[in-house]
Amino acid sequence: DGSALFDHVAERSIPLLGKFNSQDLANTVWAFEKAQVSHPVLFEAVANHIVGLKKLGDYKPQEISNIVLAYAKAESSHPDLFEKLGNHIVSLEHLGTFKTQELSNTVWSFAAAEVSHPYLFEKVADHIVALDNLRAFNGQDFSNTVWSYAKAGESHPSLFEKIASHIVALDNLGAFDTQ
Repeated sequence: DGSALFDHVAERSIPLLGKFNSQDLANTVWAFEKAQVSHPVLFEAVANHIVGLKKLGDYKPQEISNIVLAYAKAESSHPDLFEKLGNHIVSLEHLGTFKTQELSNTVWSFAAAEVSHPYLFEKVADHIVALDNLRAFNGQDFSNTVWSYAKAGESHPSLFEKIASHIVALDNLGAFDTQ
């Protein structure tokens, strides 16, 4: 089933985490989650490594999104990791470099992992509301975003209104016709 290979990779990787860049770390936990191979020791070590970093300036939106998504899907709880990554996102001047999937997967991950971070949810919602349009969002992005805010108990009426208006406009254009 490949678990011996994954165990070997984990055992060899843990002592070398200091040499891994942000993409290496994201790819490692993402691969374990996608293969559905549980390795709590590796996940704990990667999370502790990231939490111990002084800054996350090198971390790209996709890497952040993939890391929190891997932890949420693997049901590997590490609130300090989520707090560190959430605080990093909140500290950014803007979220213009985040793709819609990265935004929706990030808030989905926080909600699914049941990690409260109201400032993150507010920052993401304010960013989406400020966008000129929501054409870059697909149905999954909308679904993940709305579910995340509901699951996390984060109310942001302007966000919900913007998404609803966009969907109504699409419906009026016949975008949802099934004929």
